[in-house]
Amino acid sequence: MSGPRSQLIMPANRADMLAKAPSYGADALVFDLEDSVPVAEKPKARALAREFIERHKTNSTLYVRVNAVQTGMLREDLEAIAIDGLAGIKLPKAESAEDIRTVDAMLTELESKRGLAQGSIGIGPTLESAKGVWFAYEIVSASPRIQSVMPGTAQDADLQTDLGYTTMAEGNPMLYHIRSRVLLAARAAGVEHVLDGVYANIRDPEGLRKCCEAARMLGYRGKQVIHPSQIETANRIFTPTAQELDHS
Repeated sequence: MSGPRSQLIMPANRADMLAKAPSYGADALVFDLEDSVPVAEKPKARALAREFIERHKTNSTLYVRVNAVQTGMLREDLEAIAIDGLAGIKLPKAESAEDIRTVDAMLTELESKRGLAQGSIGIGPTLESAKGVWFAYEIVSASPRIQSVMPGTAQDADLQTDLGYTTMAEGNPMLYHIRSRVLLAARAAGVEHVLDGVYANIRDPEGLRKCCEAARMLGYRGKQVIHPSQIETANRIFTPTAQELDHS
């Protein structure tokens, strides 16, 4: 078993958040260029993310959530942040193998231009629609760059809107089905690290605990978190047991 137990995601245009991020104890940091950053702020966010990667590449595991393939902003994102020290990108709204191949080709081109090892920058797709979840296997098997996959199971997020279910309670069979389908697809494709989506209510530690435990029971390896207060719970629940380490 390997991979980050906790991935703390934050808006990349917030220099104050980036400055504090290494002190929080998350296994990995994710700098967001997508939903949390207004369009007018994206150039600033790219520059700050790049600066952080250059400064902290030797002592932090760093990812960037880029804008989706369909937005037309992806190339600008990759041009800015595909540099030495970037562990991988988080690709939102992935819906097809072609999305992954498009990103793979762009990364291959940039790695070649910049003297980086081919395949050194990984891809972690997020599945945020019925189509994305349905084609999970095709998506995660589309490139050897795939490091992880995550269903977009946050409360009131795109996936919930697309499917129309009304509650994120752990007893919801749709939530169980989504998690199970994505996990099965990943394992069938040889992808070990499956992440649970964010738990949006930062004032509900008990709900977070239950959410982490439900995902852990299914075989998930970690969780993306949105607040430093959520890190300890994710790290504790997703720490592998000695027996699991022996069998890894």
